[in-house]
Amino acid sequence: MGAVERSQWTADQATDDAAAKAFLAEYGDRAEHLPPVAVVIAAYNEQGVLGSVVDALPATLCGLGTAAVVVSDGSRDETVAEGREHGALVADVQVNRGQGAALRLGYRLARDGGAQYIVTTDADGQYNPAEMERVLAPVVAGDADFVTGSRKLGSQETKDPVRRLGTWVFATTISLLTGTHITDSSFGLRAMRAEVTGAVRLEQPQYQSSELLIAVLARGFRVVEVPATIHKRQVGQSKKGHNAIYGLHYARVVGGTWWRERRRGPASPAAASPQSQSTASEPRS
Repeated sequence: MGAVERSQWTADQATDDAAAKAFLAEYGDRAEHLPPVAVVIAAYNEQGVLGSVVDALPATLCGLGTAAVVVSDGSRDETVAEGREHGALVADVQVNRGQGAALRLGYRLARDGGAQYIVTTDADGQYNPAEMERVLAPVVAGDADFVTGSRKLGSQETKDPVRRLGTWVFATTISLLTGTHITDSSFGLRAMRAEVTGAVRLEQPQYQSSELLIAVLARGFRVVEVPATIHKRQVGQSKKGHNAIYGLHYARVVGGTWWRERRRGPASPAAASPQSQSTASEPRS
């Protein structure tokens, strides 16, 4: 990490520390004693849709209580107020850094609050909350450390051929780089043991799904994919930008994360749970 990167990382840590302190001051015991499952949502200017997303979250998953932890990533609309009004615990970060930075903070808040499991979904309503149980179940059962939904195994409403091709290209690339068969590297509905998020290195402010997936695989955690659905966005506009720009940035993160993890070498025995050290993701056709 160069001097500029170290400076940015220090600034990011300071931002996270301040947001975590404010979160604890606002919610007190609720923040310190979360239920077993924390549903972490990164949100940026999602007024008009976030409330319905929070309302649709299950009160229990796999028989365990849930809480919604929303990280507002520098929103300039009423995202924060809407999240609070609908019962979410909201961390209001004043600067827009990116979905990856927001999720990293959300993972920290979940761990600090004592959550055993973390589920992620997007704030735009593209993922089906009824599928959360399917995603979380293998983790709760002890059969996986990290589970991600897959539109390839499930379904997708988009007809954009470029997006469909990109999903296949990046899944194939990551499969070749890691030696683990992956069908979807950028699905936002995921579940994991909470401590997994503290055992991997997460540096990317954007395009974070591939960094998390590659890092989890490199550290020896058990990864499973399950069929899931991604719907068209119903309200507002996507923050991903043009397909070509998104693809170039995503490719940079894939390559950079793989190289970083390769240089770090194999995970130490303490890096993963005793059950996960010699396992990999389930092959999928």
